[in-house]
Amino acid sequence: MDRRQTKTRKAVFQAFVELLEEKGYPAITIQDIIDRADIGRSTFYSHFETKDDLLNVLCENIFDHAFSRNHEKENTHDFTGRMDLKGELAHILYHLSDSQGYVKGIMASESGDVFMRYFKDHLREVFAREKHPCSYGIPPDYAVEHSVCWFAETVRWWMEANRVEKYSPEEVVEFFWHYMDGPE
Repeated sequence: MDRRQTKTRKAVFQAFVELLEEKGYPAITIQDIIDRADIGRSTFYSHFETKDDLLNVLCENIFDHAFSRNHEKENTHDFTGRMDLKGELAHILYHLSDSQGYVKGIMASESGDVFMRYFKDHLREVFAREKHPCSYGIPPDYAVEHSVCWFAETVRWWMEANRVEKYSPEEVVEFFWHYMDGPE
């Protein structure tokens, strides 16, 4: 993608997120998006087929790097060499925090279900690769699904009411981990 195309996509994503916060997903039209992004209809359709396609691409963009197994030192965190489950979950949370403007806008709207579906699909891969201590003695698919749902709801809680500023990704992972371990 050249610089102009990248700039256009960024404008479309920004317009879309702003509209999500203002109107909610069902009320947004393609015309709303192109007016806000200040682009032509044909430009929009050269990048996205539909509004649903735009939402899907936005979710995938958010998750592509967050769920990458290639952990490199970044501005907000460094998980190089730390590939255990806790590190992987904290890495994901750092990326969600870095994209919280998008994420909060999506989660606060009717499109939050689409976001959570993508998120849970990616989480299933993470939890299927790694065994959480509470998973021993129960069917693995149950342990994965249980962990995915609890962690997804933990993220929803964390994103609400500016808790992202209050609790670090590592703290949130510890809350989740402690709760999953149960009372001692």
